[in-house]
Amino acid sequence: MTSQAAASGDDDGTPAGGDAPESAGPAAGSPSSTGRRPARKQVPLRLDPAVHEALARWAADDLRSVNAQIEMLLRRALRDAGRMPRDARPPRRPGRPPSAP
Repeated sequence: MTSQAAASGDDDGTPAGGDAPESAGPAAGSPSSTGRRPARKQVPLRLDPAVHEALARWAADDLRSVNAQIEMLLRRALRDAGRMPRDARPPRRPGRPPSAP
């Protein structure tokens, strides 16, 4: 990833700062109208460019996005420290989501 691409946002196309429009879904922390859990939380993250490049290389080696790599590392750290919330969803499976029936 180029430094220009890194400055514009993360690798999933969200703008730097990660703010989604208010109309994009339910407010953070509130259940959606279908009674499911709220959408995934967006967190702006500032990293040293060398750290980002190292994460990007590691993510590419594991066939993950940088975002998925960071989430995997955070989950591992929480689990190792005994701080993983019991109600945390399992990590997303790799690959494409299943097609709708």
